[in-house]
Amino acid sequence: MLRYYFVIISLCLLSCAEKQDKKVKREGLPNVVLIFTDDQGYQDVGVFGSPNIETPHLDQMAADGIKLTSYYSAQAVCSASRAGILTGCYPNRIGIHNALGPDNTHGIHEEETTLAEMLKDKGYATAIFGKWHLGHHPMFLPTRHGFDEWFGIPYSNDMWPYHPQQGPIFNFPDLPLYENEKVIDTLVEQSQLTTQITERSVDFIQRNKDKPFFLYVPHPQPHVPLFVSDKFKGKSERGLYGDVIMEIDWSVGEIMKALKDNGLEENTIVIFTSDNGPWLSYGNHAGSALPLREGKGTAWEGGQREPFIMKYPAMFKAGATIDVPIMAIDILPTIAELTKAELPKRIIDGKSALKVLTEESIQSPQEAYFFYYRVNEMFGVRYGKWKLYFPHRYRTMDGQEPGGDGLPGNYRMIDMEEIELYDLENDISETKNVADENPDVVAHIKYLANGMRKRLGDSLLELEGTETREPGRLDEQAF
Repeated sequence: MLRYYFVIISLCLLSCAEKQDKKVKREGLPNVVLIFTDDQGYQDVGVFGSPNIETPHLDQMAADGIKLTSYYSAQAVCSASRAGILTGCYPNRIGIHNALGPDNTHGIHEEETTLAEMLKDKGYATAIFGKWHLGHHPMFLPTRHGFDEWFGIPYSNDMWPYHPQQGPIFNFPDLPLYENEKVIDTLVEQSQLTTQITERSVDFIQRNKDKPFFLYVPHPQPHVPLFVSDKFKGKSERGLYGDVIMEIDWSVGEIMKALKDNGLEENTIVIFTSDNGPWLSYGNHAGSALPLREGKGTAWEGGQREPFIMKYPAMFKAGATIDVPIMAIDILPTIAELTKAELPKRIIDGKSALKVLTEESIQSPQEAYFFYYRVNEMFGVRYGKWKLYFPHRYRTMDGQEPGGDGLPGNYRMIDMEEIELYDLENDISETKNVADENPDVVAHIKYLANGMRKRLGDSLLELEGTETREPGRLDEQAF
């Protein structure tokens, strides 16, 4: 009998120890949720100044967390931007440029370490629900790069036959909807995608509430063509575009509610941002980057400065606004520090911004940020309060007739012939070139740029970098 009681007591103690161990693991490893929209403008959130789009859940997230006013995407276009935030590298370092499409035979290299792979090595459950856009062939899919689960589309939602302008021009195939590595449908309309992505996200949280997880939610919206479910159709003063943003805000609310209902709110890092600025040629179907200049596809502030909200009650002061420059390449090393994860073995460009986020420092983690576009052209540099642009060609809708209701207008191309410098503290809209008045600043930024050009190159100047890496490529004999 004594032995029986001893066994029972031992089992109880073991059970308690296991529960305590689970609690320690849970408390020691925060969950990570990264919500990533597509082509959303800097102004398209209430707390970032939207005059006509209601975003109560994002506004509440900012009140409970921190708002970054000088956060930059890694590049002003889809695939490159995603490569930057998921690897901590400038996209041109790892050979990912522009927006990959159905005809591309390259993608993210198997030796690059993604945020998902880094956290998976720490025992995290990982999932992506939404748009991938780093290669659509099997070797490039998210399930081969650290994600346990995937539901979504492989590239942008306009790369399909039903686009009224691009579909016939590019002869796009049907847009596939994936469940892990299997195509489960081809899309002829997309009004349920935001809801489906949200439902999958909530389910993933509930299934993994007892272990650390990384949830990546790259919404295909508000990239054109715009789609919204009936529950938000006609709800916004901003028309269809505003309806779409309101549904994304609802999605954020559902994810935050799931975290709270499962007792995970305090110990979860939640990030909300976008991949690049608004596609301005689409007029009333495009977002707004005001008061910033230009939008998607440019290195001007409107192309890469994005709304950024981050909540982590265990560490960050509620309601803080941080103006220090940070870029998407810094997210991976920041998450690594928060989760005590091992950084990738290959060289990355990002540095942890944790001291900035906790307001221990007002010093940016990087001396300067470099703005590349197209294949590998350095367009600009952010250095402290300064933004310098090198001569380059860029597109603008200024003076052009915008498109509307799903069709784009035509951009006008401008050749910048001289270096231009802007004081972003006093001129956020980049209206006054002050290069002539600040020759020492110009000289120092040129010095920093030349150092980066040696490492990553600059195709505008026909310079090859010493540190660039090839993307993954399909074996041509496989066709």
